[in-house]
Amino acid sequence: MAAKRGRTSQRLELGLQLRQLRESCGQSESGGGLTRKQAVQGLKISETSLQRIETGALNFRNVGDLRKLLSKYGVTDEDLVNSFINLNRESSTQDWLTQYRGPLPPELPSFVGLEPEARSMTAYHPTLVYGLLQTERYATALHEVQKPVEETTSEGIRSSVELRMRRQDVLTREDPVKLHVILGEAALRYPVGGAEVMREQYTRLLERSELEHVTLQVLPFRWGYRATNDFAILDLGDRFPPRVQIDSAWNAISTSDKPREVARFTRRFNALVASALPPEDTPDFLHRLEREL
Repeated sequence: MAAKRGRTSQRLELGLQLRQLRESCGQSESGGGLTRKQAVQGLKISETSLQRIETGALNFRNVGDLRKLLSKYGVTDEDLVNSFINLNRESSTQDWLTQYRGPLPPELPSFVGLEPEARSMTAYHPTLVYGLLQTERYATALHEVQKPVEETTSEGIRSSVELRMRRQDVLTREDPVKLHVILGEAALRYPVGGAEVMREQYTRLLERSELEHVTLQVLPFRWGYRATNDFAILDLGDRFPPRVQIDSAWNAISTSDKPREVARFTRRFNALVASALPPEDTPDFLHRLEREL
């Protein structure tokens, strides 16, 4: 049974349709589409808000703005206008992710909300175990050591860890997401929480690597291609374009569905696959690290 369609995917569907209408409405002087700046003139929303709507991060609070925008784009059929209004209304309903939005960076909820919609995911983490593969004790220890630096609260840590564990449902549900992860050797050697926590984490990685829909590779300390920052790519099938997510050093999250950016990070991931150990070597590598604890 497929996962139930989420509010994030509804917002993204609305945003993609509006972006396509804006870019092809033929109302500019050159006969092409409108810029966002041109589109929001006379509306109560800003250019930034329209950009967030088009990327699925936001919806219209004022239906009048949606009507005016559709009119600018040449949409006059009342049934079609009402379908947009209904989609906007449905996407505004709170979903399970709403309760976790507080501690999340601004762009992350949109990406997390799309994870259950993904057909497959690829991810690279050079220094830490990827979130969808972390144990609860590993995730908690990781947050605790960062607590005085990041000035997070105990309640914030609890909420973040709870969200991370809930996100992992995409791997264990009846129709799981296909996942391919490459972890840097440093991610597996960094002693988060002590020996017992790491043993438990190695066991979790071994269990996940045995799943038919999970591929786990290790990028060892040796010469070869390696990307310096972590990233993840969502393949959302035929409904939506693929999307890449990148973390920055200042705890911001960047996401993009621009074909050029997705293609660039896809090339990076393919190069990392070639540099990493083959998946069948992963269990032996993890067992060796466990013996070294």
